[in-house]
Amino acid sequence: MLAAMLATLLGDIWRRLPMAVRRRAAKIGQTRFTVTVAAMLFDDQGRILLLEHVFRADRGWGVPGGFVGRGEQAEEALRRELREEASIEVEDVRFVFTRTLRKLKQVELYFRARVIGTPTPSSFEIKQARWFPLSELPPELSQDQRKLIERAMALDENSR
Repeated sequence: MLAAMLATLLGDIWRRLPMAVRRRAAKIGQTRFTVTVAAMLFDDQGRILLLEHVFRADRGWGVPGGFVGRGEQAEEALRRELREEASIEVEDVRFVFTRTLRKLKQVELYFRARVIGTPTPSSFEIKQARWFPLSELPPELSQDQRKLIERAMALDENSR
């Protein structure tokens, strides 16, 4: 009974605090993390677009994407990254899935979209942009990237 009364009192106090104070108080208990976006991009022949990255921690090849900037919406970040890395635009953008990497304190948002234009490396970060049949992925592609592609394909098949 006392706990319920205390909770009610604290709730009343909380609701009366100015919004700015409530936001600051809520941030105290939040951990910091980064957010990234990536795209599973397939052409009409069922090939996937992969980029060979200069700075990628694993072996270089992977799906295109990058970090979401402060105040940026996820789809805006995806479009920006695709323009910056491969000089392409996209349409029919669909959210596919998310995953959290606890060690890195990172949230990753994955999308599918249709490519407009011809992928061409347009950043010093990208060595190559190539379409690969799913049966002929580069041997240097990490197991993690392969699993992400398989996950996107499975989710797409289930949505049909």
